[in-house]
Amino acid sequence: MVRILRGLAHKYFSDEEAVILFLILVTGTFVVIWFGAMLAPAIASLIVAFILQGLVTKLNRLGVPEFVSILGVFLIFLGVLVGFIFGLLPLIWTQVSTLAGEAPRIIGELQTYLEVLPEQYPQLISAEAVATIYAQVNTEVGHMTQWLVSFSLSSIPDLVALLIYMVLVPILVFFFLKDREVLLGSISRLLPPQRPMMLRIWHEVNLQCANYVRGKALEILIVGGATYIAFKFLGMPYAALLSLLVGLSVVIPYIGAAVVTVPVAVIALFAFGWGSHFIWVMVVYGIIQALDGNVLVPLLFSEVNNLHPVAIIVAVLFFGGIWGLWGVFFAIPLATMLKAVFAAWPVKDVVSPPETEQA
Repeated sequence: MVRILRGLAHKYFSDEEAVILFLILVTGTFVVIWFGAMLAPAIASLIVAFILQGLVTKLNRLGVPEFVSILGVFLIFLGVLVGFIFGLLPLIWTQVSTLAGEAPRIIGELQTYLEVLPEQYPQLISAEAVATIYAQVNTEVGHMTQWLVSFSLSSIPDLVALLIYMVLVPILVFFFLKDREVLLGSISRLLPPQRPMMLRIWHEVNLQCANYVRGKALEILIVGGATYIAFKFLGMPYAALLSLLVGLSVVIPYIGAAVVTVPVAVIALFAFGWGSHFIWVMVVYGIIQALDGNVLVPLLFSEVNNLHPVAIIVAVLFFGGIWGLWGVFFAIPLATMLKAVFAAWPVKDVVSPPETEQA
């Protein structure tokens, strides 16, 4: 056992830089796990600044001065944030409240559909299974309605914290963009002066994560916007809410699209019934998903090492179990970063001693 551990240490940690980098990764992981809630505004600001830095770099290459590029990109971000807070967010909240108010009617119609299934398909579903499904749906909708009703004075502290975050995040984003070189220089002074391995790993991680995060942000905007336009054209109710869910679903490949299909199909069914309008909605939704998976994703992520579906599911389960909903959203970028680190990690071949010939 000791010999195996010694061999692994020689293979993966023979370089001093590898040991230092491993300690940095372990320390950073524990800091995020223990102080993640406290540092949430800083972490969110760092991710946003990381996304916006690509646009700043492109403007610099076009000859725009650096400060002008930073100020212009920051003002665009601020405009999008203000539009989301005062435009899209109230609309989504109104649609969520309206949907909760219509929940009893939807449940009644769902019960009507479910009661017919055992008569038409007795070999596939029984009356007991229908009763169980109806009870579970009724319980979940009751919990959601109770949460909406209880959203009153008891939620004021959360609203105050949200308002503080809305002020802190833009300020931190601006200084992360403006003082990027100063901050990186302060961090680099804590590292060894000669660090070719760390620079190589950082280049690989930066390339993979930058392409993924910026591409995924653009994919969310394109898919969400196309879904909203299509649903509004087809007269789909709750178009803003559903398009937001569809846009965010691309963060979790395979799983997100499958989960979001359920509310889209249910709302379309109760809005239009079993008819041509329902079929058109689902066909258009399927076309958007197909174009996203077969055209948009290869176009945006051509330079990114794609993860295996098993790795995606494991990452979602692992990071979601640690950080909840935030872990689900950031599972794929974190898994991409880990894959880039492992791909660039130095590995020294272990030379086995020659076997002595038997006399």
